Amino acid sequence: MTNNTNKTELEVKAREWLSERGVTVQDIADLVYYLQSKYHDDLNMDTCQHNVNQVLKKREVQNAILTGIQLDKLAEQNKLDQPLQKTIEIDESLYGIDEIVAFSIVNVYGSIGFTNYGYIDKQKPGILEHLNDKSTGECHTFLDDIVGAIAAAASSRLAHATADDELVDD
Repeated sequence: MTNNTNKTELEVKAREWLSERGVTVQDIADLVYYLQSKYHDDLNMDTCQHNVNQVLKKREVQNAILTGIQLDKLAEQNKLDQPLQKTIEIDESLYGIDEIVAFSIVNVYGSIGFTNYGYIDKQKPGILEHLNDKSTGECHTFLDDIVGAIAAAASSRLAHATADDELVDD
C-alpha cells in the first residue's frame, strides 16, 4: 500500500499510466453516463466517477491496464518482433487479443458488461473516438478496448447496484 492513500502500488501505477496516455477518470465516467443515462433519470457524474473508481480498484483491471498499455507503447517504439509489431501497430481487425484483455475487465461485474462493451466498442463515443484515431501517431490498440471495458464494467456495477436497491425497496 502507498503511505498516503488506500491505493496499492499497482493501482497507483495503472492510474498513472492511464493519465500519461491521456485518459482520465472523467473521460471514462463520461462513457458510463453515455451507456446508462437513459436507464437512470437521476444519474449524475459523481455516481459515474464513483463506479469507475471502484472498477479501477480491482487487481484484474489494473493488470489489464498495465499489460495493454505496455504493449501499445512497445508497438509505438517499434520494439516488437514481426509480425506482431505490424499487427498491433495497425490494430489488425482479426487479431482479437486486445478484446480478450478487455473481456477480462468486463467479466469482473457479470454478463451485462459484455453487451455494454460490445455497444460502446461499436459506437466509439468520447475518448474512444480519439484513441481510435490512427492519424495521431500513437498506438492505442489495447487501450481503446481497455477504456471501453472499464466503462462497461462500471456501467454493469451501476446496474447491479440499482437492481439491488430496487429489490430492497420491494
